[in-house]
Order: sequence, then C-alpha cells, then structure tokens
Amino acid sequence: MSLYKQYPLSVQNNLTKQKEQFEPLSEGKVGMYVCGPTVYSDVHLGNVRTFSSFDIVYRYLTYLGYKVRYVRNITDVGHLVGDADEGEDKIAKKARLDQLEPMEVVQKYTNGFHDVMQLFNLLPPSIEPTATGHIIEQIEFIQKIISNGYAYEVDGSVYFDVKKYNEDQPYGELSGRNVEDMMSNTRELTGQDQKKNQLDFALWKKAQSGHLMKWSSPWGEGFPGWHLECSAMSTKYLGLDFDIHGGGMDLKFPHHEAEIAQNKGCSGHGGAKYWIHGNMLTVNGRKMAKSEGNGFTPEELLTGNHKLLDRGYSAMTVRFFMLMSHYASTLDFSNEALQAAEKGYKRLMASVNLIEKLPAAGSGNVDQTKSAEFKGIIEKVLTDLSDDFNTAKAIASLFEVSSRINSFYQNPSDLAVIDKAIFDETIKHFRGVISDVLGLRNEVVGGQDAEVLGGVMDVLIELRKQAKFSKNYALSDKIRDDLKEVGVQIKDEKGGEMSYSID
Repeated sequence: MSLYKQYPLSVQNNLTKQKEQFEPLSEGKVGMYVCGPTVYSDVHLGNVRTFSSFDIVYRYLTYLGYKVRYVRNITDVGHLVGDADEGEDKIAKKARLDQLEPMEVVQKYTNGFHDVMQLFNLLPPSIEPTATGHIIEQIEFIQKIISNGYAYEVDGSVYFDVKKYNEDQPYGELSGRNVEDMMSNTRELTGQDQKKNQLDFALWKKAQSGHLMKWSSPWGEGFPGWHLECSAMSTKYLGLDFDIHGGGMDLKFPHHEAEIAQNKGCSGHGGAKYWIHGNMLTVNGRKMAKSEGNGFTPEELLTGNHKLLDRGYSAMTVRFFMLMSHYASTLDFSNEALQAAEKGYKRLMASVNLIEKLPAAGSGNVDQTKSAEFKGIIEKVLTDLSDDFNTAKAIASLFEVSSRINSFYQNPSDLAVIDKAIFDETIKHFRGVISDVLGLRNEVVGGQDAEVLGGVMDVLIELRKQAKFSKNYALSDKIRDDLKEVGVQIKDEKGGEMSYSID
C-alpha cells in the first residue's frame, strides 16, 4: 500500500479557506506550480524560506509515493518597479544601471539563485520555464481573453477588464476582497489613464521609446504583464486544471488573484484546485526585505558578516531553523533562535550517526507493547507531516526517536526487547524523513560526539552543582567510556557525591 493511502494528506486550501483532505485530480499523480524569483538581484533569506517551504511540499508528496511534476518559473521580464502597471521593468532598470544587456542580468542572478538553492539543499523543479521563453504562449493567452470579452486594447496595450469579468465570475475569491469595496477605495482615473477602471491590470504593455525588452505582437511592440506568465506557463505544463499552486503570502493579491481571473477569462478553468501560501520571515517583527535593510544574503549568513548577526551559521542550521515553524506561520529571526536550531540540528544528526553503533534489535525476549510504542513514534512523525506539512510537530516527534536511539546505545538491553522488523522500519523512516523529506544533510562528524552526550553532560554538571548523586544516575561502564571520549573523567561517586574533570 502506498504511503499516501496509509497517511492521507490534508492541506489548508486558501481558495476555500478550509483545511481539506488532499485528493489529486489523477490518482497517484500531482501537478504543482510555484511562483519563482524575479532575477534582478541576489536572493535573501526571506526568499529562501518561501522556496524551502515548497521544497518540503515537493519532497513529502514524493516520499508518500506520488509522481510529482513540479513547475517553478523564472520571471525575466514584465515585473515592473512597484509591482504595478507603471514604471520600469526591474530587470531592464538593473541592466541600465549596471550598463549590461538585460539577459546578462538575468543569467547572473539566475545562476546565483540556483547556487543558493543548492547550498540549502533544495531540489530542482521538474520544469523551470522562463517568461521570455513563452512570449508566443502569452500572446495566444491574451487573444483568447480578448475574444471572450474580458480584455480590451488601448494604444498598443491590453488590459484585463475586472468589472466585466466580475459580472460573470467573482473577482477576489482567493483574497476575500470585494470588487465594489476595492473600487471605492481607489483613486479616480485621470484623463491620462488608459484603463477603464483602476482595478484593471495589464496583460500586455506597449514598449515606450528606449525600452530594452520588447517583442512584436498583434498590438505592436511591447512586453507581457507580470501576472500573465504564470497563467500561461502553469496551464501549458500542468493543464487547464491542476492540483497545487504555491507562492509567498504576499503574492495572494494581486498576483494570484489575477492569475485565477486570467485563467477563467481564457478557458473558464481556474487553474489550481489547492492554493497554498508560505508566510514571511521577520526580523524583530518586521518583514525581511531588501528595502528594510534587514535581508541577509547567504554569504552574510554563513560568514556572520552582517550587523544583525552575532556569528555565522551553517546552511543546514538555517534550514533546520526554518523547519521549526509551520510554513503558514510567520518566523521571526533572532541569533538566539538560530543558536537553538544549531544545537537541535546537531543533536538530531548525531543520533542518525549513532544508529550504526547500536547492537542488534530483538536479541532478547521481544516486548510487543514496547515495540508498538516505538513504532508509534515514527507513525506520529508521518501523521504530523500529513497534517498540512507540519514540520514543527514532526521534528518534535523525531526528537523522541532520537532520544530512544541514545537510550538504546547507553542501555543495549532496552533495544534487545524491540522487535527487529519494527525497529528496522522505524529507523528507515527516521532516516528517510530527515534526509528525503526535511532535506537535512549531515554536517555532524561521527555518531558519538559531544552533541549526543550533551544531555548526559548537562545532567552531570547539574548534579555536581547540587552535590547530589542518586542511584538513578549510576554510571555504566559504557557511559563512562563515552564521557571519556569527550574529555569527561569521573573521579568519585562516594557518599552521594561525585567529582569530575574536563580535559
């Protein structure tokens, strides 16, 4: 039986505003589209969190046994400064300032984006289309919308008619906004405006003199609107109806709202069945962004070369830090949080390394109750992940497995009563979830390092402070040897006290 049948997945669908059982359109197959980066600058940590969230979605769907087609685009034209329909193209502006060809800018930052994704161990998508590579598809998409009466051309530009569309379909169903309310809260159009209504958005923009990025179209030379590319590319590679559309919470309106309207305006189909949004990374309660001056580049994060960082942190520590919060909740950055994540990550990976040093399970009289209890922990890990990809809860359960592994190492008799088949299956999923789902690489050397024994040392130090030593903490020869490996020498255990030295 496939894992997706054993552990049925539920997702928070932002289109219906409900958590729903996930049922793909085709049995055993999933089509997923995620809005990718606009490649005009370096990736910051807030971007990494968004793409990491959907890397988990992709990984877990695959782990459950689904065949996933994952499409994530590259925006290399059409995203204007200010995210509106006016102003300069972000890539063209960067090219002008740096005196480069626009495609030089695109190539530089696309390469940089890929390097960062690899650094944080994000899997590449199945297909990574670019906006400039799909100009023909976007023009055809616009022509269909015009023929259906939901768009109009003015002096070489084409706009989507929101008011006309709203007469037939609800505009604002994803974000929960009301067209009448939005219109009453927007400024009135001036005589210079080409749009019929302020809410209308560009499908195609006429290229003004000197514009660097432009293509021929039935309406003259111009370039596609920002929202259009995702509609054209998602439906080309996944079909008019597909399973999942993902992106950052900040894209819900207007970008994703516009996508749904474009899709229905073109074909009558809304595109994705499930809309999932990752939340933002904050610093002291404020969104992490270049404009705020609080966005970390990967280089700054790894080296610690930033005014807000106490020191550098490894890529896997940062990945683990992001996994400690549910994708739909805000995650606030602090040095303390990263240091806690570093400790937790090392502890978890050290227990993975320790598995090879364990004696054989089931070598004694098997206790079925204890075996079932051990199996139940890993089942909870998978149940947590199937509850809307809740990595935070899953990690808590993984630490329970980790504690058992450490206990088995220190007390082999506890492992002897665990059924071998159950132990092997549990360890298989323990390793699989950590590496294949959470995407954590092993940066910890050896299984029996200071992190594994960190808990034991904490106990010893606390006992020493209190000058107390109970029989519950009597040290076995194995624990003594383990402590010796990390420089702890036990000198005395007499009279309810103990002493030790640390090399």
